[in-house]
Amino acid sequence: MYTPPSLRAASAYKSIGVQSSVDVADPHGLIGLLFGGLLQAVGMARIALERGDVPLKGAQIMRAVRFLDEGLKGGLDFERGGELAQRLGSLYDYCVERLTLANLRNDADLLVEVADLIGPLAQAWDGIGRSRPGQPA
Repeated sequence: MYTPPSLRAASAYKSIGVQSSVDVADPHGLIGLLFGGLLQAVGMARIALERGDVPLKGAQIMRAVRFLDEGLKGGLDFERGGELAQRLGSLYDYCVERLTLANLRNDADLLVEVADLIGPLAQAWDGIGRSRPGQPA
């Protein structure tokens, strides 16, 4: 049975346990929420690592991995998305790999790398939303 990408993204976002306005967000807004949650989790993992809070660091990294795997990658439509979907899927896989290494090695530089890769993508996605007809500037 086919599940639209927007429903998969919403389901993943809800299952991760993040409280927000998921029920009223449009598909574009859902992806924005996923990017925001991912970047927040990576930031919290960095703070936890700096404080030496290993359990929190691990939990936040796992949360970030779920945003990537179940949310962002799970929302890609590889059939209709073509090369762009493939490249985004590869980027998300790479980020999962880097997050896993960051967790194993307690390496803040790998967390920064993921944030540096995803941050511009999230900003571009947000910019697309603001430029859509009928959307507030």
